[in-house]
Amino acid sequence: MKTSELLRQISITVAPEAEEDVAELLREEFGQPPSSHLDLATGLCTVSVYWGLPASEIPAARASLREGLKDLVLGGLDIRPGRIGIRKVPPRDWSESWKRHFRPIEVGRTLLVQPTWSRRKPKAGQALVLLDPGLSFGTGQHATTRYCLERITQLRRPGSPQSMLDAGSGSGILAIAAAKLGYSPVAAFDYDAEAVRISRTNCRLNGVEGQVQPELKDLTKMPRKTGERFDVVCANLICDLLVAEHGRLLARLKPRGSLVVAGILESQFPEVERALTASGLRKRGARTEGEWRSGWFEAP
Repeated sequence: MKTSELLRQISITVAPEAEEDVAELLREEFGQPPSSHLDLATGLCTVSVYWGLPASEIPAARASLREGLKDLVLGGLDIRPGRIGIRKVPPRDWSESWKRHFRPIEVGRTLLVQPTWSRRKPKAGQALVLLDPGLSFGTGQHATTRYCLERITQLRRPGSPQSMLDAGSGSGILAIAAAKLGYSPVAAFDYDAEAVRISRTNCRLNGVEGQVQPELKDLTKMPRKTGERFDVVCANLICDLLVAEHGRLLARLKPRGSLVVAGILESQFPEVERALTASGLRKRGARTEGEWRSGWFEAP
């Protein structure tokens, strides 16, 4: 059965003060950035992720989430009502949702990212990235993806050779944008097979399949030492993974290279920053948008 046929919205409804903790619970459970919706009528917040969850795994998922909620309560957090909801999302609903919410975005004067159904024309000198995100994360609408797009655009030195690695490539948006901006070589990987399939399709759509070939890889199993290094490494990953595996990322970063990290809750960013600066990197910039904080670090 295809992943899209198993897509489910997994939600927990809580009071607004519990939103961040419950979002982190869902992120740790499913490895996906959650979204939140505040119901002004009830004053309650619903935190959701979308995941390919077979029916046979629903009871175990519910049990695991209940245990996680119990731990939050033991820690003194009021999670009421703490209601767990799991519903199947028809594929047509998902695709129509993207068409409603995915709009063209400009990154400076040099990059335009837009969905395949948009008729907008790029300006003179503006690189165009066409995207069909499917079920994969990364459209440029999310604060963390947008930050990465802005940094790879800012870091590009026209006329100079620069390489780029996209760790956790999702839809392939960052790797494709890098290729369009003139980075070469460009490498990309993700641990999710469906994401890799979609990103390869997007590479063909943008005519960069000869420059970017996303691979199926798990960062936690990649060699700690490698001969291939990059000028820019983008890692839009969860906090725990960044902290635990930052050494594998740094092994792929050239001296004076730039590491762009995103996908981090503001409350967790100090932990990531400590790990990176302890390894010798210098923070060059950071930005908070909503509950997310992203950063740019430079290697010695």
